[in-house]
Amino acid sequence: MDGITLLTFFVLSVFVGFEVISKVSSTLHTPLMSGANAIHGIILVGAILVAGQAESVFILIVALLAVLMATVNLVGGFVVTDRMLEMFSGKKKPTPTTEGAAK
Repeated sequence: MDGITLLTFFVLSVFVGFEVISKVSSTLHTPLMSGANAIHGIILVGAILVAGQAESVFILIVALLAVLMATVNLVGGFVVTDRMLEMFSGKKKPTPTTEGAAK
């Protein structure tokens, strides 16, 4: 495929992805993020495999950069998912203190 065709696919996929994600309700967002985190984990494993089999310095540098970016993406996804779950869990009950019992 030539560059124009690849660029067209990329631009169209960005528009379709934006439309699909913007229509997702907040109750479905957390399960979708969990699925995305699983995909990012697979990407991280793939980047590690490529880095382990690198035959030139350039490929090694690019693969290690991919490992770094995949790790940041994976950890960030889990942080966002955790924050979303905290939003849905409601208010936490205060724990009784033992100050009164100690006196």
